[in-house]
Amino acid sequence: MSGEVVNLRMARKRRDRADKQATAERNRFEHGRTKAERDLARAKVDKSTRDHDASRRERDAPKR
Repeated sequence: MSGEVVNLRMARKRRDRADKQATAERNRFEHGRTKAERDLARAKVDKSTRDHDASRRERDAPKR
């Protein structure tokens, strides 16, 4: 066995740091926007939803 010796304590700390960085990156993306950016994104979603709903066809009443 000529494998590399791994210090488990250091490996665990390295893994934990990477997890914290990933969480921080996600939080920066979610919470790091200005109010104007959030409002603009919300307005775009609302407009696309309205446009999609406006182009729907009305279903005819079922014939019996």
